[in-house]
Amino acid sequence: MLKPRLIEEKMLILLRQGKISKWFSGIGQEAISVGVTMAMQTEEYILPMHRNLGVFTTREIPLYRLFSQWQGKANGFTKGRDRSFHFGTQEFKIVGMISHLGPQLGVADGIALASKLKNLNQVTTVFTGEGGTSEGDFHEALNVASVWQLPVIFCVENNGYGLSTPTREQYNCEHIADRGIGYGMESHIIDGNNIIEVYQKVNEIAKSIRKNPRPVLLEFKTFRMRGHEEASGTKYVPQDLMDAWAKKDPVENFQAFLRDEGILSEQEEVAIKETIVHEINEHLQMAFDEDIISPNESVELNDVYKPFEYQYFKTKPKTEGIRLIDAISQGLKQSMEQHEDLVIMGQDIAEYGGVFKITDGFVEQFGNNRVRNTPICESAIVEAGMGLSIAGMKAVVEMQFADFVSSGFNPIVNYLAKSHYRWNQHADVVVRMPCGAGVAAGPFHSQTNEAWFTKTPGLKVVYPAFPFDAKGLLATAINDPNPVLFFEHKALYRSIRQEVPVDYYTLPFGKASLIREGSEVTVISYGAAVHWALETLNANPEIQADLIDLRTLQPLDTEAIYNSVRKTGRVIILQEDSLFGGIASDISAQIMENCFEDLDAPVKRVASMETPIPFINQLEDQYLAKGKFETVLKELIAY
Repeated sequence: MLKPRLIEEKMLILLRQGKISKWFSGIGQEAISVGVTMAMQTEEYILPMHRNLGVFTTREIPLYRLFSQWQGKANGFTKGRDRSFHFGTQEFKIVGMISHLGPQLGVADGIALASKLKNLNQVTTVFTGEGGTSEGDFHEALNVASVWQLPVIFCVENNGYGLSTPTREQYNCEHIADRGIGYGMESHIIDGNNIIEVYQKVNEIAKSIRKNPRPVLLEFKTFRMRGHEEASGTKYVPQDLMDAWAKKDPVENFQAFLRDEGILSEQEEVAIKETIVHEINEHLQMAFDEDIISPNESVELNDVYKPFEYQYFKTKPKTEGIRLIDAISQGLKQSMEQHEDLVIMGQDIAEYGGVFKITDGFVEQFGNNRVRNTPICESAIVEAGMGLSIAGMKAVVEMQFADFVSSGFNPIVNYLAKSHYRWNQHADVVVRMPCGAGVAAGPFHSQTNEAWFTKTPGLKVVYPAFPFDAKGLLATAINDPNPVLFFEHKALYRSIRQEVPVDYYTLPFGKASLIREGSEVTVISYGAAVHWALETLNANPEIQADLIDLRTLQPLDTEAIYNSVRKTGRVIILQEDSLFGGIASDISAQIMENCFEDLDAPVKRVASMETPIPFINQLEDQYLAKGKFETVLKELIAY
């Protein structure tokens, strides 16, 4: 406990000297971090918060690496890309937080699920504060952990204030531990300032969980003796409260206890402090002497995704005529056979087979451990997928409808997408997205929301229009260690049929398909809109068009686009999504920037109306871009 205390005191001096930019103090809370970590085995994962320096020091991370991290140096854990404790390290089995506090709770569920599936008899421990318990992720994570009986210890450090907001404005129950009752979960209240109580109770609980996997909620009563971060101060805290908790200082009280018991002499205490201070100063100098980071554009761009070497599986000649939905089901099933560490999660996907019956029969072949029904909690399930990836497994998460991904948006764009760039941890997660209009399903079951994700560096976005592409691209998505949004158009599920290889095969990302060739105009599209374009071109055989099916939107096959545009001189981009901010806008801009001198006419975009998607057929037909395409196409050719 003394080491993190002395480090903090040194950091506060450096902060005043302007040598570090920010500090989140855990002074007064050291007993929790240290006691919990000591109760964990070294191979067990801990997911700490920004006041848990004691977790890092107890796991014996070299101090110079921590100091380099806080100074944004290369010997830190994020190459200067993130600050404070926003990092993880597989070497020390620590997974750091992000500023959106809730997601790490669900990530802990995923790590614990992997432990349970592998029969490792390990515990995963995750921290949050009393303020974080107000977030939906907390409730989703506890619910999932309880339903699945996952070996997780949820540690809530109740230090009285979420920044300046007191607990009475955060929750309306007497104790946070009381919430365990609602989740059918064992819970305990622990004096967070008593190192002996923390260690003994957590050690006892951890041993029990290793033998009998289950989640346990722990509320540590403690106090934050400094501000949320140093700039905040503590003026909002009554002085008598500060004085009362100062008397409960965990370091000073334990020192006094050890002296009274004759365990610690004054000379030993001085020697311990001198050793730690010397270590701090020596390692600080190492960090100060380290060169500052030199910006390198190639390094930055190359670290957004984990390198993935595409593996081609040669297709055998045997094929069968199947629908898009069958191709996706086959691709998923054959990937389950290829990867024994692959887990599928989603609502109603097990015995029921999913609302579209894509996973029908999977439970009989792969069992409920690998084909898992989930509660209705998209955020926690995406996070659990991330946890599985951290633990070395693969995950496919089915959004029952792509529209529902908004409930899991935060972990996708802030956790999955950024993890490899931040601390070299890939997110081996595929999110399946049944999407699209044309089935009269209304505003909440019909969106094609790919543009929400093509904007986010770190995500890959796949959107096939044909069974052959869907099966091969899904296999590649699952092989790829990076997070993939895999869009499946519902209206195409049972309406499109094609000859598809019976056996397992893959298709590369970033390679568009040239469906038909012509010299007059380039038509660029993806998803259901490809079929709209085909219908129009078939009905107008005099139009000589290149028809490009993008297949993947991130990465995008710009080479195929530019080559076609340079040949035809005219280009029209057709998408189902509404116009503003859609993928067509970016493609149009790229063509203008790279092929301007080859154009004989303005680039045209055709998209759906700037309204939510209506329900009734006649309004939906009016909404969709399909009815506008032929007119705009002919106007472009006549330009």
